[in-house]
Amino acid sequence: TVQKLVSKLSAAGLIESARGTGGGFRLSRPPAAISMADIVEAIEGPIAMTTCVDAGRHDCAVEGTCRVKPHWNAVNGAVKGALAGVSLASLSGNA
Repeated sequence: TVQKLVSKLSAAGLIESARGTGGGFRLSRPPAAISMADIVEAIEGPIAMTTCVDAGRHDCAVEGTCRVKPHWNAVNGAVKGALAGVSLASLSGNA
């Protein structure tokens, strides 16, 4: 729901609320200082293509023979870096 999204964005420090007449929600910092990575992490949690790289997780049936696992950190870092390079301002055409 919208309330859940607002709650997550607020908890992440991306928006702030004001009560009363003229109240509502506003960005807590300029749009150029908020990245897509900030927004995705606030709503979805850590950016990762797969959770198998999380420390302490051993729930994969092929973990012992997986040839892809050593590369997931690089892939996840690249995705996060790409999202970090896109600001809210650039999405709105005000960059």
